[in-house]
Amino acid sequence: QVQLVESGGGLVQTGGSLRLSCAASGRTFRTYVMGWFRQAPGKEREFVGSIMGSGGRTYYADSVKGRFTISRDNARNTVYLEMSSLKPEDTAVYYCAAGSSHPPNDYWGQGTQVTVSS
Repeated sequence: QVQLVESGGGLVQTGGSLRLSCAASGRTFRTYVMGWFRQAPGKEREFVGSIMGSGGRTYYADSVKGRFTISRDNARNTVYLEMSSLKPEDTAVYYCAAGSSHPPNDYWGQGTQVTVSS
């Protein structure tokens, strides 16, 4: 069982930056694929990006490539999502996820709100 807790969301202006964090419980963090998803009002949850257990390989949705960066610190059981050049369409609840394969969907956090004002 893995518990995930996101933090770092908030209100930011268009063009601004935010860093989300996701702290995971458990001693097997490094074995999990970690990822971020988001859900905007009235829309389905969508994949944002993911990172393999070793931290080497990353995947991104086309909509965030070049603007968002995923990283992880296995010593701290934490995964990060660095977001820059934010746009109003990035407004959503962002969820952290963990799983045994890509895309990860076995465990979910409670979500953190990101709002980008125009």
